[in-house]
Amino acid sequence: MGGTIVFGLVTNAATRVLSGTVVAPGSPYGFGGSKDLDGKPCYDDFAGSGGGVVNPDFPKLMAAGDRSTDNPQASPRVVMNSFYWKPPFVPTREEDLLSSLMSERVGEQKYPGDFVTSGNWPNVAPGNFGPINALSPKYVGDSVERFINASLKPHILWVRGDSDMIVSDNSFFDFGTLGKLGYVPGWPGEEVYPPQPMVSQTRHVLDEYQSKGGSYEEIVIAETGHTPYVEKPDEFMAAFIKVLQ
Repeated sequence: MGGTIVFGLVTNAATRVLSGTVVAPGSPYGFGGSKDLDGKPCYDDFAGSGGGVVNPDFPKLMAAGDRSTDNPQASPRVVMNSFYWKPPFVPTREEDLLSSLMSERVGEQKYPGDFVTSGNWPNVAPGNFGPINALSPKYVGDSVERFINASLKPHILWVRGDSDMIVSDNSFFDFGTLGKLGYVPGWPGEEVYPPQPMVSQTRHVLDEYQSKGGSYEEIVIAETGHTPYVEKPDEFMAAFIKVLQ
């Protein structure tokens, strides 16, 4: 989510931005519900994005403060250690990070947000509230052209792990991927709803940004998942300090 916000800051407040560093950001076109490098929506109602894409047991267990590993699909500790970084890595501050994860407010107007039913697969479309709706292409997808054509273009540092399972071209949090693998029944096929090429979309947008006078650097950290600053802090800081200097 933070990366999406940084792209928006460059668009809307570039005079106040010296540089932008995005770490494992979601696609500038939004998370879920789009295909192709230009972020074409899979459906007009952006089905497959928004608050309905989150396993409902996950926020319930967050709200309950569940620190167990009893639910292999939705326990916050299991999700964190399976996807936030690359197993078998476990941070020394695991308990603090788990507490931070569960400090997020849960509800229809909080995390993950509300949703509406859809006649399009996977039968959920974005609602109006909450952070996961804020990441839907329904709300952020139209900002890409403004980012590419911003009059001021600060340098962008893009850092990501090579083993990120949350933001990738085959994300395990994307219905296109889950449908293709057979985990969600009724998948309409590659032509209608392929896995969202999140990383490739981001690179495409930044290439366009660069072609219009901007600049960016992509750094891929090996054997690393979704949180390079937690998993490989020295490598991350080496890149980040160069930008700060």
